[in-house]
Amino acid sequence: MEPTHEQYSVDDGKTIAIISYFTVIGLIIAYLLNNDKNNPFAAFHIRQSLGLIVTGLALWFVITIFFMMLYIPWLDSVLYLVMVVLWLFGLIGAVQGQKKPVPVLGDEYQKWFAGI
Repeated sequence: MEPTHEQYSVDDGKTIAIISYFTVIGLIIAYLLNNDKNNPFAAFHIRQSLGLIVTGLALWFVITIFFMMLYIPWLDSVLYLVMVVLWLFGLIGAVQGQKKPVPVLGDEYQKWFAGI
């Protein structure tokens, strides 16, 4: 059975997709690597990773400003754990060659960052 065009796209973009999940620097490197190739699989995961980073920064800001005043010591740990689980979900999808959006906001990330 001969691979489809989509399979070539996944195979070509898998490394870039995986790199995008490793810190902001990895995201920037993945974006630059995919800038010339315009691989749809890599772009999908770059958008997912960017969304996770933006969400993580927003949560950090909210936790730092608001929750520290309330002092709910376990709440920040729960939110960070949720972010780690979502990050793992995205990374595993990239490794397995799947275009599955992360739960909760993954579809929104695709809309919000459609220009990438």
